[in-house]
Amino acid sequence: MATKPSLPENASLEISNELDPKHVSETLMFLQLLGARNPIPENCKAEGFFDSFLRSFITVDQIQRGRISCSVIVKPPLCNGYGTLHGGAVGSLVEVLATACARTVVPEDKELFLGEVSISYLSGSPVNEEVVANASVVKSGRSLTSVAVEFKLKKTGNLLYLTHASFFNMPVSSL
Repeated sequence: MATKPSLPENASLEISNELDPKHVSETLMFLQLLGARNPIPENCKAEGFFDSFLRSFITVDQIQRGRISCSVIVKPPLCNGYGTLHGGAVGSLVEVLATACARTVVPEDKELFLGEVSISYLSGSPVNEEVVANASVVKSGRSLTSVAVEFKLKKTGNLLYLTHASFFNMPVSSL
């Protein structure tokens, strides 16, 4: 059975009777500290905002067939509460870089569909540090392309994240 809290700002929130009210209160406070109730600024709701925002942190260093090398400056908007690159930002960077790398070998007449992404978080990347991201096509066939992306701290060369993305190569329909 679920009940609603007495707080008007949470009028649509349902909380199970099985939960300890103290834990519920602490969880809600934690989410508020993360900014869960903060409104999204109007300029951030524009079409393509996130793509442009994310690309502003990436500098492409080299492009070859099946390989892309980039630098990413870890700025506060990409960081979590611990001052390191947020896991969601890593996932978004992987999607962008792996797609760009796959496009160096997959013809434009084939549509790419991202089927799977795996990320191993080995270490955090501190704020204001430069991270080198190297993407390379592991295998590309008629219907599947696999891309690996490694993220290393530029200053020390320490491996931060190991990732793998699988794309399905779909022929464009001739309807």
